[in-house]
Amino acid sequence: MLVELAVGDAYGAGFEYAEPGFVAEHNTLGAYVQHPTHLGVLPGAYTDDTQMTLAVAELLVSDEPWDRDRLAEYFVRAYRRDPRDGYARRFQEFLGTVSTGSELLAGIVPASDKSGAAMRAGPIGLLPTVDEVLRYTHTQARITHDTPDGIAAAQAAALAVHYCHRGLGPVRDLPAWVASHLGPEWARPWRGKVGSKGWMSVRAALTSLSTGTAMSEILRSSVAWTGDVDTVATIALAAGSRCADIDQDLPVTLIENLENGAYGHDYLRDLNARLLDRFS
Repeated sequence: MLVELAVGDAYGAGFEYAEPGFVAEHNTLGAYVQHPTHLGVLPGAYTDDTQMTLAVAELLVSDEPWDRDRLAEYFVRAYRRDPRDGYARRFQEFLGTVSTGSELLAGIVPASDKSGAAMRAGPIGLLPTVDEVLRYTHTQARITHDTPDGIAAAQAAALAVHYCHRGLGPVRDLPAWVASHLGPEWARPWRGKVGSKGWMSVRAALTSLSTGTAMSEILRSSVAWTGDVDTVATIALAAGSRCADIDQDLPVTLIENLENGAYGHDYLRDLNARLLDRFS
């Protein structure tokens, strides 16, 4: 799951809010693409979507308590050990000023309804029950996105992984199942460009998932929406990687050329094995 979502993040990063013509020309899955203006994120490098997901996954496999203090500590640790571009500018500037989780909690204003809590929620979907998934996701979302829409978007993203991981039904029924827990709006198919709100990215991801039969198809369609497509692809591939209905056919070139530094491909693979061993 972690490798696949990082591939979605890194591939989508080349197209985030790019012009539709650029997306249409280069969204071939043949290689990672250099974004036309975001030159700080190199092809094959993942962004904050994956880095914050790592923090969530690392706490899940630890024996430490699941609470806002530990989550904040893991968020700060993940950034400080491996600073990278891709974060919202103001939040990245803020992260650069704090060195502990307590400083993060003391200084943050968690009023956002954007996609930050949703993009990192995937590993929580591996938990055994829906109630645990909703509760754990609620706790992590409130640290940065303590709004009804910010929390719901994170819960929907985690529920998508849970549904696929636990084999609760055919993938075409995923949006309706999420809607049964969070409200009817989650069953509505997405149309058009994806904006910055968390619910937009998650609904687009649910649509790509429920209408796809293969990971390559889901990745291409996630990016074809245009807009905040790295987040759509991160959320969609996290769930799709755990779905028996989905052909696991991501192009080898994207897997092999995903970054492989200290927290790259091999680290993601090994942490993923620990996650699945704990929650299979």
